[in-house]
Amino acid sequence: METENRRLQILHLLENQQKPVSGTVLARLFGVSRQVIVQDIALLRAENRNILSTNKGYVLFKRPETEETFRRVLCVRHSMEQMEEELNCIVDNGGHVLDVSVEHDLYGQISADLIIHNRADVAEFIDKMKVSNSQPLKVLTGDIHYHTIGAKEIEILDRIEKKLDEKGIIVRK
Repeated sequence: METENRRLQILHLLENQQKPVSGTVLARLFGVSRQVIVQDIALLRAENRNILSTNKGYVLFKRPETEETFRRVLCVRHSMEQMEEELNCIVDNGGHVLDVSVEHDLYGQISADLIIHNRADVAEFIDKMKVSNSQPLKVLTGDIHYHTIGAKEIEILDRIEKKLDEKGIIVRK
C-alpha cells in the first residue's frame, strides 16, 4: 500500500504544479531513489495518466480550453546554429513546440516532449543543450526531424509554417 500511496501523492503533487518537477526532487520528497520514481511514473502512465517527461522534469498534461486547439506536425531540417532561430520563430508567431520526433531506420519513431511556450523556454532549452553531453534527436537522421506545433488558431499554424519555409527550414516531401 505504501507504493500505491506514493503514486497517488506524486499524481496529486503534479496536478497542483504549474512547472515540471524533476525525478530527483520527487525522489528526495518521498525518500526513495530516482529509479523508483521512474518506475512509479511508468506505472501511472500505464493507468492512462497523462504524465509527460520533459527536459525540465515531469508534468501532468492538462490542456485548458484557452490553450492550443489546433496542432500541426511540421517536417524540418536545420543546422545546430539555426535551432534557436527555429524555436523562436515558432513561439514569436504564437505557437507552442509540443514535441520533437524522428523516424529512425532501426527503432522507428522516437519522440520527446518539449513543451516550449515562449522565448524563456527556448533559452532554457538551448542553454541545457549547450552544457549537456547529449545530442538532439535530429543528429540521428541527418538533421531531419518533426515538431508538433500547437496554436489557438489555424491561421497561426499557417503563419509559422510560412515563416519557417521562408527561412528554408521546412522540408517538402
